[in-house]
Amino acid sequence: MPIKHPRLWTYSLPVALVLLAPFNILASLGMDIYLPIVPAMPAILGTTPEVVQLTLTLYMIMLGVGQIIFGPLSDRLGRRPILVSGVCVFAVTSLALAMTTSAWLFVLLRLVQAAGAAAMLVAIFATVRDVYADTPESAVIYSLMNAMLAFVPALGPIAGALIARYCGWEGIFLALCFSALIALPLVLPKWHETRQSREHSSRADFSVVLRNPYFWVYTLAFGTAMGSFFVFFSTAPRVLIEGAGLSEMGFSVAFATVAVVMIATTRFAKRFVARWGISGCVTRGMLMLLFSAGLLGVGEIFLTPSIWSFVFPMWLVAVGIVFTTSVTANGALHEFSEMAGTAVALHFCVQSLIVGVVGTGAVIALDGSSAWPLIAYTGGMAAITLAMLIGLTRYKQQR
Repeated sequence: MPIKHPRLWTYSLPVALVLLAPFNILASLGMDIYLPIVPAMPAILGTTPEVVQLTLTLYMIMLGVGQIIFGPLSDRLGRRPILVSGVCVFAVTSLALAMTTSAWLFVLLRLVQAAGAAAMLVAIFATVRDVYADTPESAVIYSLMNAMLAFVPALGPIAGALIARYCGWEGIFLALCFSALIALPLVLPKWHETRQSREHSSRADFSVVLRNPYFWVYTLAFGTAMGSFFVFFSTAPRVLIEGAGLSEMGFSVAFATVAVVMIATTRFAKRFVARWGISGCVTRGMLMLLFSAGLLGVGEIFLTPSIWSFVFPMWLVAVGIVFTTSVTANGALHEFSEMAGTAVALHFCVQSLIVGVVGTGAVIALDGSSAWPLIAYTGGMAAITLAMLIGLTRYKQQR
């Protein structure tokens, strides 16, 4: 049903974050809170580790690719219905996961659970685009949302381990279910529909977005920034626990400091976006990543693994991530206000494929117990993104 008069959000940034954050966190928590019980799941489900691995792999794939489905639907039906549907699917499948010990049903339910998470993410970021497009506040929203996601991989597994210890593995999925069911009725009365009515057909939406050079450059920048954190997440346990000799708790604290730096930098996001603009922020972010990759290289060659040789450069990477992610969504989507849902879906799908394929490739191809995968990904992708930014500048000058 067309929405003729969507209600404007007039909330302060803290209130808007309270509305948006629960579903942003839940979508990622569905992956990370489950990690501590993965080694035990083959025995619980009576299957092989390879089948259990599918419950992780398919969740990650659906989280990105599923947005292609829900993006256009949110443009047609509205952000609010997609949010409600996504939360309900996520909650019901989480409950079902806690009640089954059938391996293949478990895999299928994880896939459907990820579809609900993807719908939540589309509703969240399309709403942000509707409400805060081309405003300084959008930088604060985007950077804070990404900083929250940085905390989930650090704290999610700890929460999962504690829940599993005292409530069993089923408690993890019951916690996800109850969290979703509690958040929805609290948030929904204030979550007004923000989609603008649209009369044109959306058949060509995908091609319109994919032909746009701004979309590709800023989506690549987003993938470069978030992929740097993904590769850090993938290599840090071996580098810091096995190489540097940190305890599991020491590792968790060191890991969490990177997210703390991201949140601290976010405090100044509005200021530096106003000063540097979109392209200036991304350029500085990529230069920060290149410099950090150089420091990591020095530490890998001349020093032994430690917090100072591995985590300190990641604090600088965290600053570069905030510089970049504060503006990349607006940079990629600024020409698509009438089909924000579709554009958001492609933006997150493409960047998740960049992170998954290139980031995983770096970890597999290089020594995952060293900083080399992080050096290669962060430095290489930042250099490519800077080259594309230069090309985009020339493109704008020729128009």
